[in-house]
Amino acid sequence: MRRTWIVFGLVCVVACAAVFYVAGIYGRASALSALSMQGRTEASLKVALLRAVLERPRALPLLLAQDRDVMDALSSDDPAARIALSRKLENLIDPTKAAVIYVVAADGIAVSASNWREEKSFVGNDYTFRSYFSRGMSEGGAEHFALGSVSNRPGLYISYRVGPADKPLGVVVAKMEFDQLEADWRDTQRPSFVTDDNHVVLVTTIPSWRFMTTEPLAQSSLSSIRESLQFGDAPLLPLPMTRLETLAPDADIIRVLLPGGGQIRYLQISVPVVSTGWHFQYLLPIDGPVAADMREFRLIGALALFVLLAVAAVWIRRRQMAQMMIVRAQAAREELERRVDERTRDLSLTRDNLQAEISTRKSTEVKLQAVQQDLVQANRLAILGQVAAGVAHEINQPVATIRAYADNSKVFLERQQIQPVKENLDLIATLTDRIGAITDDLKALARRGRTGAEPVSLGEVFEGAVMLLKSRFTGSLDMLDIEPIAEDLEVKGSRLRLEQVFINLLQNALEAVEGRETGRVSVSTLVTGETVTISVADNGPGIAPDILAELFQPFNSSKDKGLGLGLVICKDIVADYGGQLDVKTGETGTRFTVHLKRA
Repeated sequence: MRRTWIVFGLVCVVACAAVFYVAGIYGRASALSALSMQGRTEASLKVALLRAVLERPRALPLLLAQDRDVMDALSSDDPAARIALSRKLENLIDPTKAAVIYVVAADGIAVSASNWREEKSFVGNDYTFRSYFSRGMSEGGAEHFALGSVSNRPGLYISYRVGPADKPLGVVVAKMEFDQLEADWRDTQRPSFVTDDNHVVLVTTIPSWRFMTTEPLAQSSLSSIRESLQFGDAPLLPLPMTRLETLAPDADIIRVLLPGGGQIRYLQISVPVVSTGWHFQYLLPIDGPVAADMREFRLIGALALFVLLAVAAVWIRRRQMAQMMIVRAQAAREELERRVDERTRDLSLTRDNLQAEISTRKSTEVKLQAVQQDLVQANRLAILGQVAAGVAHEINQPVATIRAYADNSKVFLERQQIQPVKENLDLIATLTDRIGAITDDLKALARRGRTGAEPVSLGEVFEGAVMLLKSRFTGSLDMLDIEPIAEDLEVKGSRLRLEQVFINLLQNALEAVEGRETGRVSVSTLVTGETVTISVADNGPGIAPDILAELFQPFNSSKDKGLGLGLVICKDIVADYGGQLDVKTGETGTRFTVHLKRA
């Protein structure tokens, strides 16, 4: 058995390791697949936004290249015409959202610009070194992303030739900046950037990455960029990232080094930007999602493995228990055979003694049966006494009230007042029904679930209890202070049985303060969630410690004529309806607290 459990333990360890390994691989693959789908969707949306932003200013140079004012400004050296064109270009900035619009003559000198009023105006600058000028003159149009030589701000330059190809007058150039687009991308809290065909970062949500490269530049490309001053004196250093794994042609796992020395792993999604040579790169952090999916799949695998191993352990244990029972049964049979042999020898020696003992035991059995019958009879009498005492205790108050109503009826009859007599007789009938219900309830004292719980108005319960106490405490009820109870406050129980509870509690409290000039009995109600707490407090002398220790035991009373059953019945009734009865006492008085369920 020990070897079996050792082997089972080793199998559990190996199975756990295998499940954790496989679940981790599957969880990682699932997380990366979900991230790839999410990244492609989000990247496509961002590329669509980028294309929309690019398409907006592309038509502007084309339209201006056919404008008569542009042709006139390039065809003549009239300063007034060029200033008028500059004003026109200035007015086009706000509607077109372009950063700057300017016109360059065939010699490469800017003759008009939308920023002609500014200190760093483009007017008069030589742009022959810019590829968008040379390609625009030769090819008719060009797009070129570069760092502004005057404004020192990066942007996309879109140019279009003015005039025929064999005799061009110059080019119209519109510069577009991507500050707002970068800010919109930055709101997603995920790094994203655009690279050109030389892998240089052009537009990015991380400013420190601008004009860095995703791959080392070839020497020829680096020389060309330096000569054209496309990115100014930017060092064109590689980005602080390392490719760790390729998941798909457009998806890689990379590691990015942070300035503080830390590192983050990202899923890099690459999407081409149609109509340009650019690629949009979108980075999604993977450590958190991958770890979460790995934990989830490992937890599922661990639960499944636990169930499987638990079933296997139960099967092994039951098999071992069956084997142990077989061995024990065999040992028991052998032990039984040995004892039978011994008993056989002993019986032959003790047979004579048994015959003598048989007669003695018969007489003992007769006596025992007589004693048992006496005990049964005594128990029945004790139960009968308890029931009779309970009936006497509970019907005492209604009987006293009936007597009071009967005496009042005699007075009313002598006065020939029939209506009050009828009312008293109706009340007497109600009280007799109450006595019948009490006797039925006390006869069922030994069993649970006496009267089914139903919604009962707490205010009506106290009205009935006070009515039954009037005859016993005439002139003393002014010491009773019952806090107003909401008309819609209902508890679960039976009105009759709850009246029994509060009659007992109020009667005990009034008797405790009877004869005291400053005697006071207060009743308060507190509703807390689904529980209603009713407190009955008096400022009497309190309960003696010896009585308090067995307060809820039958026939334990401090009164000369008390039966000691009132509080026992009260606690039993409250418990029947899922409630609780507590008591606190001291030299300043006693407080009984009843906890009932709110209906």
